[in-house]
Amino acid sequence: MAPFLLRAERLTKVYPDGTVALHGVDLEVRPGEVLGLLGENGAGKTTLTKILSGLLPPTSGRLLTPAGPVRFHSPKDALRLGIGMVHQHFALVGTFTALENVALGLGGMSLPALRERLEALIAETGLHVPLDVPVEQLAVGERQRVEILKVLARNVNLLILDEPTSVLTPVETAELFKFLRALREKGKAVVFITHKLKEALAITDRIVVLRRGRVAGEVETARTSAAELARLMVGAEAGGRGSSVELATETPAVAREARAAAEPALVVEDLRVRADTGELAVRGLSFALYPGEILGIAGVEGNGQTELVEALCGLRPIESGRVLLLGRPVAGRSPLELYRLGLAHIPEDRWKHGLILSFTVMENAIFGLQRERAFRGPGGLLRRRAALAHAARLVRDFQIQAAGLHAPARSLSGGNQQKLIVGRELAKDPKVIVAAQPTRGLDIGAAQFIRELLLKLREEGRAILLVSADLDEVLALADRVAFMYEGAFVGVARPAELTPEAIGLLMGGVKAGAR
Repeated sequence: MAPFLLRAERLTKVYPDGTVALHGVDLEVRPGEVLGLLGENGAGKTTLTKILSGLLPPTSGRLLTPAGPVRFHSPKDALRLGIGMVHQHFALVGTFTALENVALGLGGMSLPALRERLEALIAETGLHVPLDVPVEQLAVGERQRVEILKVLARNVNLLILDEPTSVLTPVETAELFKFLRALREKGKAVVFITHKLKEALAITDRIVVLRRGRVAGEVETARTSAAELARLMVGAEAGGRGSSVELATETPAVAREARAAAEPALVVEDLRVRADTGELAVRGLSFALYPGEILGIAGVEGNGQTELVEALCGLRPIESGRVLLLGRPVAGRSPLELYRLGLAHIPEDRWKHGLILSFTVMENAIFGLQRERAFRGPGGLLRRRAALAHAARLVRDFQIQAAGLHAPARSLSGGNQQKLIVGRELAKDPKVIVAAQPTRGLDIGAAQFIRELLLKLREEGRAILLVSADLDEVLALADRVAFMYEGAFVGVARPAELTPEAIGLLMGGVKAGAR
């Protein structure tokens, strides 16, 4: 067996705008190993893996295989050498089914044969997905599974996974890890990009940490710790609540009684909402959310969480039931009306519902506010000076790293894009905040910033509905946790009252007495 599958030597990448994303990076991927790749948003992980998978050419440096130097002109070149990547952001055709998306670019195999192969892969990996449903009708977690299956179907020898567990449940993550270990036993290699240090420590053999485009360190997993990895990532020892690494192990869980309140801020009564397929996704759901409380919704994605959030925020019609916001019935109201009544929405898909990537930081900072008197001049024209001042305050207050207020939103890292959305929504001074997957894909620093901000907002008396696939996050932040299964709550409890066994049952849909 060759000593390595792929080696990067002195890779440097300078983008046309002058941004230096990589500074002379060396990396070796060996057969029969899972290599962890860690780093904060903007550290260069995405640029590096795009070069390894043929999406980007390096400005300088080279790639080597056991047969000699290679230069990829496209991902097809990399796939021909057995190198495939699953990206964090989906590259799927929405109107095509999962089966058809996998078939794209995969010649020489009939659809029946491909279906048989995918069914075997699904059974092997536990990445369950309906093969005959258009992917635009699938939940975010199901789309991620399609992306993973799309690459696995190509029999790659080196699999690059960018945040593959960000939308998977603990059970699904365990199944994926089992499959990755099987790949390792077959002599194949995996590059595993994650922000979850527990996962990196659980599945990898070696870990390479990037910081500001350079290799900050390389360690053997068996000889390192979460604290050491955090130090390499951020350049300082992680200690104390303000710089915690993993909520489940480093941050004491917040398990307090919800503040007593005379009236709930949000009331949902017998709510029914249909999915894009026409099936009922939310089935007679009822709950109340109080000021000064975080109500967390946990559960396997695809059980109605997305449809619930969209219905509450005016993005999806309500089949039946009532929604009361600060005592007012609001079913059927538009997002603009809901915002003016005191509701803010942090969407789960920041590219679809949160930002217009080609618009500037300033333009994205005032979405939803552009019709307000402070920003509307004579004839309805935008008061640019006021808009720029508002955007500058958000950049300062929410520590958004951007090249400037006129830089396009697509130029920001994922964490800074999320901070821009959160800052904009909170600038509306909401009384109720619906936060869907607020830290998905963020590095430890950006995620902790958002989490502590949610806790601060609760202290200010705001009501927060937190929907997250990160079970640790929900258990650490929420005053009460509701477990959602097939469009209904199967149990509501305080985190301190839950055992791992009870959580497993509730995630699987076994009903428990509500509290």
